[in-house]
Amino acid sequence: MKQIHFMVLFIVVVTKGNTASTKLKEVFSWKELDYKYEDELSRNISIENREFVPSHNLPLGLDIWNDKVFITVPRWKSGVPSTLNYVLKNGGKSQELIPYPSWEFNNISNAENNTVIVNTFRIRADECDRLWVIDCGINDILGSAQQISLPKILIFDLLTDKLIREYKLKPESVKEDSFFANVVVDIADNETGCDSAFAYIPDLGSYGLIVYSWADNDSWRIKHHYFHFDPLAGNYHVGGVNFQWTDGIFGLALSPPDEEGQKTLYFHPLSSTREFAVSTNIVQNKSIASDSYYAYKVLGSRGPNSQATASMVDRKSGVLFYTQVNKNGVGCWNPASGDYSVDTNGLIAADNITMVFPNDLKVDRDSNLWVLTDRLPSFIYTHLDFNDTNFRVLSAPVQEIIQGTVCQEKK
Repeated sequence: MKQIHFMVLFIVVVTKGNTASTKLKEVFSWKELDYKYEDELSRNISIENREFVPSHNLPLGLDIWNDKVFITVPRWKSGVPSTLNYVLKNGGKSQELIPYPSWEFNNISNAENNTVIVNTFRIRADECDRLWVIDCGINDILGSAQQISLPKILIFDLLTDKLIREYKLKPESVKEDSFFANVVVDIADNETGCDSAFAYIPDLGSYGLIVYSWADNDSWRIKHHYFHFDPLAGNYHVGGVNFQWTDGIFGLALSPPDEEGQKTLYFHPLSSTREFAVSTNIVQNKSIASDSYYAYKVLGSRGPNSQATASMVDRKSGVLFYTQVNKNGVGCWNPASGDYSVDTNGLIAADNITMVFPNDLKVDRDSNLWVLTDRLPSFIYTHLDFNDTNFRVLSAPVQEIIQGTVCQEKK
């Protein structure tokens, strides 16, 4: 990997603005992450060997399945003992992370002869009780970056915690600056949905979209102009840090199926303020996916400083939620409002302390919105104060959070 796309320049600036109210409630919080070792001796040995460097661990992605809340810890730096973990939904506010599915699967020293999870950013638990993990394969990204394995998809059975499939991306699908940090899973609403699933994986560094078919165990790469970043939207001010990123296609979200069972794939580059859309019919057909230029639509713009990382649609209300990293908040858009514009997009939650850099969000099966915030720019470019609370997971029912906003359900 020739360069890290989001590391260009930073200068420290003075944070402005007052804390705003939010309907999101804090579920978990950490000053510094820790892990559930077998015993204290094992933990001390891990720290002594620098296999665990507490200050190098930052949570980034999350998903919810039954009583588990999955938390990813990317290997930005050395000293991350486990990149895929979980905590218990009702297990306490500052729990130790439990490696998933085991310590062994997260031990990169075993990578030469075994399947391990090298480095994951975001994951997706599907309706078929499977956990999809996109592993970029790169260790110590901000240090002495090492490509330990080809990027791959790992799929676990959540009922048994067993790996049921491993799929390595095709070498021709991985470009020099490729970076895979998100995955969305598409399950059809029919009896064969679990066996005909598709996964959509954005390449934010080389501006492409990988589509994987479970039924065919095959993948293809799609290219389109709309996958590129907007050079006028690459400037960020977050938590007292000013920096520039060039991340392309990043946030993906699926609409509920229409009357014919088809869905819309909403997408946006991170360094952009526009939202785009394409029918899943197009991207699932590898013979036309890259040659159907006009099938990809520009929905509109959210307005200045509205760059977003993750996004997801609440199936019950149809509302599209997305992070607002420059605004320390979460935005929303209700497709029932018609057009996509500044007026129809709302900032439904914001807080300049608890929501600094909302990095990932999910809507669970009970229509609860979950948001993980982690102060990532400070972690990358300056430093975190580990006497302060740095990482949080917040949540609220969708119906409560959209009440009285432009995203409230239309009657």
